[in-house]
Amino acid sequence: MTVAAMSFAVFAASQVGTPGPANMALLATGARYGFRAAVPFVAGVALGKQLIIWPVGFGLMELADRAPWVFETLKWASAAYIIWLARKVSQLRLGASDPGAVAPGFVAGLVVHPLNPKAWAMIVAGFTGFVSPGTDAVIATATIGGILLATQVLFHPLWTLAGDRIARTLAGTRAEPYLMYTLAALTVASVLFVLFGGGT
Repeated sequence: MTVAAMSFAVFAASQVGTPGPANMALLATGARYGFRAAVPFVAGVALGKQLIIWPVGFGLMELADRAPWVFETLKWASAAYIIWLARKVSQLRLGASDPGAVAPGFVAGLVVHPLNPKAWAMIVAGFTGFVSPGTDAVIATATIGGILLATQVLFHPLWTLAGDRIARTLAGTRAEPYLMYTLAALTVASVLFVLFGGGT
C-alpha cells in the first residue's frame, strides 16, 4: 500500500518536460510578453494542476465510472478551447507593438491544466499506474501532487524562458509570424496527439 514515488517522478518529468498544450502556452506567453511579465501566469499554470489532482485522488474517478460521458465531453470541450487559444496565438506578434497589451495573469494560468486533456491523462495514469491498491488517499494524493508540482516548478519556467529568448532573436523579423504559426501548430498537434495518439 504505497506510491512508487521514484518511478512516478521519472514519468512526471517525461510528461511535464515534453511539448504539450500547457508548455506551448508557456512558450508562447514568454515569447509575446517576456519572462518577467509571464511569471504570474507560470505560477497559475503550476498550481492549476492541483485542481485536478486532489478531486481525482479523493474519488472523482468513481464519477468517471458511473458517467463516463461527462469526462468524454470534458475532453473534447477542453481540446476545442485549447485549439481556439492556439488560433489566438497564431495571430499574436512579439515585442511591444501594442503598449496596452497585458500578459495573462495568475487566474488565467490556473485554468490551463483543468482544460488540458494531457494533464487529465497524466494524472489518471499516475494514480492507476503508480499507486498500490489500498493506499491511503491523503498519502497517495499528496505524493502525486507534490511530485508533479516539483517537476512543474522546474520545467514550466524553462519553457517560458525559452519563449522569451526566441522572441529576443526573432521579434520584428520576417520569421516572426512563422514562429507564432509554428507555436500554434505545435499546440494543436499536441492536443490531437493526446486525443487520437493514445499518449499521455
